[in-house]
Amino acid sequence: MSETRRKLTTIFCADVQDYTRLMGVDEEGTLASLKRCREAMARLIESHGGRVINTWGDGLIADFPSVVEAVRAAVDTQNELAGFNARRPADGRMLFRIGINLGDVIVEGDDIYGDGVNIAARLQTSAAAGGIVISNTVYDQVRNKVAVGFEFLGPLMVKNVDEGVPSYAVKIGDAKDETPSAERSGPAGPQPAPVMAAAKAETIPAPGGHRLYGVLGVIAAVLIGINILSWQGVFWARFPVLALAVVAALAWNRDQILFNRKITSLAILALGLAGINLFTWTGQFWAVWPILGIAAVMGVRWSMRR
Repeated sequence: MSETRRKLTTIFCADVQDYTRLMGVDEEGTLASLKRCREAMARLIESHGGRVINTWGDGLIADFPSVVEAVRAAVDTQNELAGFNARRPADGRMLFRIGINLGDVIVEGDDIYGDGVNIAARLQTSAAAGGIVISNTVYDQVRNKVAVGFEFLGPLMVKNVDEGVPSYAVKIGDAKDETPSAERSGPAGPQPAPVMAAAKAETIPAPGGHRLYGVLGVIAAVLIGINILSWQGVFWARFPVLALAVVAALAWNRDQILFNRKITSLAILALGLAGINLFTWTGQFWAVWPILGIAAVMGVRWSMRR
């Protein structure tokens, strides 16, 4: 018989939102997409030092020796799968929910069991489609080490656990649904099924973002060239070029995960107002007032996400 022991580890649980509906619409296509997404997830888990323990149905469970690498693997997974889903119709997207918990588990052979696993499974079911939810034990370890935002969801009730488990949503942007508040009660998530063999990893390409910047740059250059060639003493191209720069900044902000996207959008808006003020300068810095208001909103949002 396999030796039974205990260990402290980071548990990573994932499953597909609306998997039953997807199977009902297109079984073969859904299975092919599931295989492709799961292979990409397995590759990213391995690259961050993790180990896939079980796969069952549309679910996957892995563990990591590092809490930070587990969260980084989850963020990388959701970003890479977002590229895959961007090329699919809205009703055919395969959106994973991920839950991560740091806890003491029972190890028997290649399997892990116990409340630590149950908590990770319940966190997963509380995540938005395409989102990540972590426990407070994970949050305490990664809040200053991973370049993402966090939103406190409140206590999550888990079977066989007396007190609610405080949970946090990882804010990586581009969430397809609003992140729901953690459920106050409900059944524990499923125990993992026996281990299945992992298939050979296949890369899912992320969407390209440089093409848009190139197009905007060409348009800006053309406008400046027309302005110069038809010069009448006024540099009118500065306003459309400023607008193109704001569009490019917003496009960059849509895909980046280093900073809070809403706060960064406000900062881009403030810089745009400052640019308009400078381009129409009459001796008065009128943009200071709207910028001050934007700064106040940014400060409130930043303090709330802390």
